[in-house]
Amino acid sequence: MFEMNKRIIGFDIARAYAIFGMFIVNFNFSFGSIMNPTDTVGYFLNIFTGNSTAIFIICAGMGVSLMTNRADYTILEKAELKSKILKRSWFLFALGLLLFNWWSGDILHFYGGYMHIAVFLLFAPKRYYLVSAITAIILFHILLLVIPITTGWDFITYQYVDFWTPLGFLRNTFYNGWNSMFPWISYFFVGMWLGRLNWQDKHIKRNIFIIGFVAFLLIQGIRLMVKQQLFNAFWSDYIMAEYFPPYLPFVLVTMAFALMTISICMFIGQKFTTNKLVLALQKTGQMTLSHYVIHLTLGMVLMAFLTNKHYTGLLEDEQPTSPIYIFAYSFIFYIFSILFSILWCKKFKNGPLEILMRKISG
Repeated sequence: MFEMNKRIIGFDIARAYAIFGMFIVNFNFSFGSIMNPTDTVGYFLNIFTGNSTAIFIICAGMGVSLMTNRADYTILEKAELKSKILKRSWFLFALGLLLFNWWSGDILHFYGGYMHIAVFLLFAPKRYYLVSAITAIILFHILLLVIPITTGWDFITYQYVDFWTPLGFLRNTFYNGWNSMFPWISYFFVGMWLGRLNWQDKHIKRNIFIIGFVAFLLIQGIRLMVKQQLFNAFWSDYIMAEYFPPYLPFVLVTMAFALMTISICMFIGQKFTTNKLVLALQKTGQMTLSHYVIHLTLGMVLMAFLTNKHYTGLLEDEQPTSPIYIFAYSFIFYIFSILFSILWCKKFKNGPLEILMRKISG
């Protein structure tokens, strides 16, 4: 067995990076010009769109794997772990739905859905995680042939008009929501596969980085070919699509970026186990659920106050805030999040919402 502590440090650093990216993406969505960037900083902020979410979900899958990574569980222990994860999935699902009316881009109820489905493969051989990831992507592309991807969407406000109807809820949850089960659960399954690897082995870190690097270059190379007008309109749109719809090229390039980032974070976590900044980021990564909710509530209210705008939870419909202001605000808010994590962890092992989730799930 490998040293769990060193592995977890890198894992939590990856989560800390992901939540910083989500700060940028979500503040930019509500107050910036995410759909029509006009300067270099605006384009830079958009780089975090998709990549941060991918790492966030992959790390969620890794977390489930790391919870259940022993080879000698009894039948009773397996049942208890499945029950615990199911309860956590229901907690996240309920919390996400409560948050949805405030923040229309909520990921927590999807996150709970990924966990719920993952329970059924929890103790399967790790190759089944990759098979499941591929299956989720294929199912999404089959659904594209059956249901128009825009069904239920108002693309003026980016509001899902029939979310609270049975049919609309199912469609949004499994097919064309922001982070719907298909294909986004594929990231969760890839994370579960990564969580079963021996990250103490330097060859694992190197090989995962190389896989990500090669895949990233391949997709970006194909996208460069699109810019040279080597494809027709259909394939150009398919290859260049970002976040919505999450076509295969987008899924592959964001997964590739996540593999590179997570490998680097694992290396840092193993190499600098006593570094104060690394340990501060570890504490921040351990509280990503709390930070996610805090930035969508307190963070959004504060941003609206500072910019003299009305927060709606939907796409910015007033004069967009300058990208450099959004980046600065996101960075400063993140610094305070790190400081809060350090102070909180002096008294408590987990974040406030993490504590609540654990009390409910056992």
